[in-house]
Amino acid sequence: MSDEGKLFIGGLSFETNEDSLAAAFGKYGTIEKVDVIRDKETGRSRGFGFVKYDNAEDAKDALDAMNGKTLDGRAIRVDEAGKGGRSRGGGYRENRGQGGYGERSGSGSYRDGYDSYGKHQ
Repeated sequence: MSDEGKLFIGGLSFETNEDSLAAAFGKYGTIEKVDVIRDKETGRSRGFGFVKYDNAEDAKDALDAMNGKTLDGRAIRVDEAGKGGRSRGGGYRENRGQGGYGERSGSGSYRDGYDSYGKHQ
């Protein structure tokens, strides 16, 4: 499924539901689908959702008009779906692979440290 015409809506009030989200975004074009993402166990909103428009130009108009606006008492963030700003991890981290033990002292191998307790046979 293409994400063209699909918007991410973040910062939603826990009171916002599919109907109120559709009402707020419906004035910018024909909406194909509205989802408010909910916690699987509690059913409570997780504070974000998606609006999919039939037409990508309508989605752009909605993004420009609604980003930063207030909905149900909360300022919302609107962005193109799949192009979010927050990184989900990965990439390079300088301390990777240390296992929580910090830097090794000395220039020898780990085996040198073990050998001080006796030789392995």
